[in-house]
Amino acid sequence: MLTLSRIVCQYLPLCVQSLNGLSHIHTSPVSSTFWEREKKSGYKTALPQPSRKQMILDGFKELKEEIKLWRQEVKETFESDPILVYRPGETDIVFNFKNENSLDKWVVTSDKDHNEGRSTAMLELSNSGGGLFHGDVCSEHVKDGIIKRTGYASMRTKRVRKSFKRETTYDWSQYNMLVLKVRGDGRSYLINLHCEGYFDMMWNDIYHYALYTRGGPHWQISKIPFSKFFYSSKGRIQDKQQAVPLNQITHFGFSVSAKNGMDGQFNLEIDYIGLEFDPNHREEFAYEMYRTQNYIAAT
Repeated sequence: MLTLSRIVCQYLPLCVQSLNGLSHIHTSPVSSTFWEREKKSGYKTALPQPSRKQMILDGFKELKEEIKLWRQEVKETFESDPILVYRPGETDIVFNFKNENSLDKWVVTSDKDHNEGRSTAMLELSNSGGGLFHGDVCSEHVKDGIIKRTGYASMRTKRVRKSFKRETTYDWSQYNMLVLKVRGDGRSYLINLHCEGYFDMMWNDIYHYALYTRGGPHWQISKIPFSKFFYSSKGRIQDKQQAVPLNQITHFGFSVSAKNGMDGQFNLEIDYIGLEFDPNHREEFAYEMYRTQNYIAAT
C-alpha cells in the first residue's frame, strides 16, 4: 500500500530544491528511471571544441554543400520508381573505392587506439583500384589489471545522414543478398551490420556473418543472404534471434581478430560492396527459434 508521501513524490511535477539558501522551482518532472550513458560505451575521447565564431564560419562554408545535397534528395524523391528497383540478377553498388573521397566514408579503429593493445590497422587505396584494409593484429594486451582479452581491428562507415546534418538509415529492404568482390589473405573476417536503436539498450545491436577468404591473387565474389546474419549485442550472441531490420541499418563494416593464435598481418582488398535481389531465395530467417517460459530472459 502506497503512503501519501510516496504518491506525492512520484507524481508531483514541481520539485523544490534549496541551493545556497535560495529555492528553485522546476516546472518539469525529473525522471531518473533510465540510466543514460554515451554511445561509445566508455571510449569517449575528449576533443578540443572550436569557438562559437569558428563554428559559425564553418557552418556558412558547408551551407552550399548542404543545399546541394537537399536538392539531390528532392530530385530522387520525384524520380524514384519502385517498379524499376527490383531487377533480379543485377547488383547495385553501394560502396566502392574509385577515388580518394571514398575513404572519407570509413572509420578505422583498433585496440591500440584505446590503449588496450598493440594492433594497428589502415585503409588506403590499392594499386588495382580497390580499398586495402590491412594492418597487424596482436593478442598481447596491456597489463593494467583490467583488460583481459584484446587483438582486434575494424573498419566501418560513418553514420549516414541527410542534408543539414540529419541522421538517417540505409533502407535495403528491397534486397535479400549482400554481394562482395574481395581479395583476402585466407583469414576469416566478420561482416557487421549496425542497427543503432533509439534507446541506449539498442545502441550496440549488430548483426554478423563470417566472410571466408581464399587467399591468393584471384578475386572472389561472395553472395551472402541477409537471412543468414545473426543478432548480437556487445559481442554476445543473443538467445532470442531475429531477422535483420534492413530499413534500419546505420553502419556497415568489417572486423578481424587475433583469436585462436591468429596473430600477425592481415590484408583484405575490397573492390565493391553491393546489393542484389534474388527472386529464387525465399528464406526469411535461417535460425529456428523456440518458445521459452516468461521468466527466462535472453542475454
